[in-house]
Amino acid sequence: MRKEHELVNGNGVTARHYNPMSDTFSVQRFHHIEFWCSDATTTSNRFSWALGMPIVAKSDLFTGNTSHASYLLRSGQLLFLFTAPYSPTITTTSTASIPTFSHSACQVFTASHGLAVRSIAIEVEDAELAYSVSVFHGAKPSSSPVTLGEGEKAIVLAEIQLYNDVILRYISYTNTTVGYTSTFLPGFEPTLQQISSFELEPTSSYHNQDCGIRRLDHVAINVPELASAVSYLKSFTGFHEFAEFTAKEVGTNESGLSSMVLASNNEMVMFGINEPVYGTKRRSQIQTFLEHNEGPGIQHLALESEDIFWTVKEMKRRGGVGGFGFMPPPPPTYYRNLQKRAGDVLTDEQMKECEEFGILVDRDHEGILLQVFTKPLGDRPTIFIEIIQRIGCIILVNDDTKIHQKPGCGGFGKGNISELFKSVEEYEKMLEANSILS
Repeated sequence: MRKEHELVNGNGVTARHYNPMSDTFSVQRFHHIEFWCSDATTTSNRFSWALGMPIVAKSDLFTGNTSHASYLLRSGQLLFLFTAPYSPTITTTSTASIPTFSHSACQVFTASHGLAVRSIAIEVEDAELAYSVSVFHGAKPSSSPVTLGEGEKAIVLAEIQLYNDVILRYISYTNTTVGYTSTFLPGFEPTLQQISSFELEPTSSYHNQDCGIRRLDHVAINVPELASAVSYLKSFTGFHEFAEFTAKEVGTNESGLSSMVLASNNEMVMFGINEPVYGTKRRSQIQTFLEHNEGPGIQHLALESEDIFWTVKEMKRRGGVGGFGFMPPPPPTYYRNLQKRAGDVLTDEQMKECEEFGILVDRDHEGILLQVFTKPLGDRPTIFIEIIQRIGCIILVNDDTKIHQKPGCGGFGKGNISELFKSVEEYEKMLEANSILS
């Protein structure tokens, strides 16, 4: 079965997008991202300030959890969870609110990777079925299904190994209307920072902490070899190929990568998988990641903003104390041709702001993509964040008045990856120069 949508792109031109509808189980959306770290309090507060994401729920010593400290951040549909271990000597029985938590695994993980993503959680229709189907199709099991809570509030959680020690976590609800509750999982309690309105939909006015970030658009993963990594994920999820970039298309004169984006049926869950290109003048940045991360892992998280100019302005304002810095902008020559490339969609003021904030602009036959990248989030040159806004690609559902934006509108910045690589190359050269001087 193939699914067809009618799309209206930035030029008002209708195009057709085809989807093989090949998922092996029903996928709904990204649920949350869990970071494992050595100090969840400090790390969660830093992310909360930098991204305008209030801490809305917690599970720690104050809630009776002597196994781990976990703090949940939220902005729109985006959920970030930060978990760190307590000493295993302070309790003889597990009080963990996350049943798959392991002291030893967490300690090994943080020692190996530093600050990094441990779990990518996706909401599925039936987590137990998703787990069984995945294992049947060759997925490596990590944790068999467990039911949390009772009755209509019951939640099923199961995990399989994704790449290296990164976990793909399945979550489903007995009562689908429960969904994203303020307490997240049994054992969590709401915090004083929780926003009074816990709605899924974007709001028209900004909370005083809000930066306008609304959802997780896609996750990018770095691996040493693309073909086998793609084959593994496709084999048990059935995800289809959404986009592909070759080194010739997106590399520079000094380094490059090859990449493929896989997506679920509804294209609300998308994974970009990258491999390094070998034999170039400089070592590929993907290879640098793999070495500093000690293996495959999450390279970046793409966060969708409802107003990228507001988001970047707010993030830059907070960047001096505990915030995130941004990669150097492209040279002024990049913006000289912006009028020709996107002047039919972006206003003069928006194009001016793109240059002011170092925002990159790309487009495909369907729409426009605005994007900007932070510097690495921790000590190692590994994980970073991408802020994006997609413009265009309005989907007309069943020819009625219900419309929404097609996932992946505007692509994934194929035309900008070389600019990003140049920026990172300059950043790495600066680090190398400082290392020599010291």
